[in-house]
Amino acid sequence: MNERPQYLRAEERRAATVQAVVDLAAEQNPAEITTTAIADRMGLTQGALFRHFPTKDAILEATLSWVSERLLARVDKAAEGAAAPAAALEAMFMAHIDFVARHPGVPRMLFGELQRPGETLPKRMVQTLIRQYEQRLRRLMEVGKAQGELSAGLNVDAAAVLFIGTIQGLVMQSLLAGKVSRIRHDAPAVYAIYRRGIETAR
Repeated sequence: MNERPQYLRAEERRAATVQAVVDLAAEQNPAEITTTAIADRMGLTQGALFRHFPTKDAILEATLSWVSERLLARVDKAAEGAAAPAAALEAMFMAHIDFVARHPGVPRMLFGELQRPGETLPKRMVQTLIRQYEQRLRRLMEVGKAQGELSAGLNVDAAAVLFIGTIQGLVMQSLLAGKVSRIRHDAPAVYAIYRRGIETAR
């Protein structure tokens, strides 16, 4: 009878650990985040931290799982609330921008893992996230083509890559400027240019 509250407390501690990593990644190079820094941010000892995660890699993997689940859930919800494919694509774009603006450490973590040499589990997790995201975009674009909203000759593979690449470009610009809020300001005008490239000529 008493095990359930303990389980919930453990899950809450794990969630707080993930949040600490995301917050720290917004302030420093994610590759340089130590377990000492994570424990300090949470007001814990390293021993207490390792009672919930056996290794630093386990913390990173849990954080990337959180990122994947939250980001895909955000864009899925945005798409579901749109009336048509073109509107759904724009809603997904803006939902992704909002997610990045709220969690500026996330893209720094993703970029960092993709730049790692060799094959690692965290790197594969990021690659899987991108593949799943692109699959969603391609399916939506195919529906848009079938309904005549998007150009009949649209290369959906290239368009999906460009969609994500456009967001990555906005992220890089905001990082270079040192001003995360810039991404929200620039996103609508940038997406308008992208939209004109994929929609049926009017």
